[in-house]
Amino acid sequence: MGEFEDLRQEIDELNFQMLDLLSRRAGIVSEIGRLKREKGYDEYDPARESTMLKRLLEKNPGPFPDEIIIKLFKEIFQASMVFQQEEKKESLKVSRKYKEEDTVVKIDDVEIGKGRPHIIAGPCSVESLEQLDETAAFLKKEGVRILRGGAYKPRTSPYSFQGLREKGLELLKEVKEKYGMLVITEVLRCQDVEKVSEVADILQIGARNMYNYELLKEVGLTKKPVMLKRAFMATLEEFLFSAEYIISGGNHNIILCERGIRTFERWTRNTLDISAIPILKIESHLPVIVDISHSTGRRDLATTMGKAAIAAGADGVMVEVHPNPAVALSDGDQQLNFQQFSEFAEAIKKA
Repeated sequence: MGEFEDLRQEIDELNFQMLDLLSRRAGIVSEIGRLKREKGYDEYDPARESTMLKRLLEKNPGPFPDEIIIKLFKEIFQASMVFQQEEKKESLKVSRKYKEEDTVVKIDDVEIGKGRPHIIAGPCSVESLEQLDETAAFLKKEGVRILRGGAYKPRTSPYSFQGLREKGLELLKEVKEKYGMLVITEVLRCQDVEKVSEVADILQIGARNMYNYELLKEVGLTKKPVMLKRAFMATLEEFLFSAEYIISGGNHNIILCERGIRTFERWTRNTLDISAIPILKIESHLPVIVDISHSTGRRDLATTMGKAAIAAGADGVMVEVHPNPAVALSDGDQQLNFQQFSEFAEAIKKA
């Protein structure tokens, strides 16, 4: 038994040595990962992994066959990659692990992310002064503080109404000053950021531009609050990385907007990912708004989805409102008329 115990102790000591070596290796992997992130290099290098495996097999003294050696070291390589990814995730400035307390985006006396859900409302597109003025006057009486309205409209078809553009900005400015409301509108191009910022209190980055990294960098250089919409095919990780582009430029005033993802379902425009709301609140400190209109494309689902969003922890909802949706130049099927909005707002207040 003495010889047996000696061998067991020797095995134990070797296990401890391997554990120590793995820990030391993890420390070096962590440092390499940090340097790669700083320099913008890809973390995974398949050529180096392949070369290393070949060298290991050349030095394999046995008794393990090459297949076992490859399997063991691939497990180590994979564990190291997962470790690097977790470290990268924790280092993100949008991460809850980077900042534990909730970020509150403050615009004048409006605070988004401080408990009280806000309603952002207005027409899909700015169509005329009469349309915008009538909508703003109504929403002001309903207690809405933030008016939405698209001056620039990215559309799937190049032949659809693209917005009034600069004229739309002028109308937004006029109505904003008349009613003392805050304005959110979309910016599409880097060269338009300054111009749109002169009118908008919140810059909207639409779903189609979530991957437009140059535009994200540009709005990151401003101090203007930014609402970033999730692209309809984006994972939540990709969504947060896009937000990281903005915050890395120095702009911490970011609002995340869940607006539905594309699935095989045909009865709604998109599928509202309710689970994204609590996940984003767990993983990030940024406030989360839900676009009720674009997520389903149906006005008859607005109230139900709005209450669900608030129940899931959203910091507010955004909904489209038009004096006469039947004649709207864009997305008429998802816009609420004034009576429908009043009912919607009352239900949200009770949610």
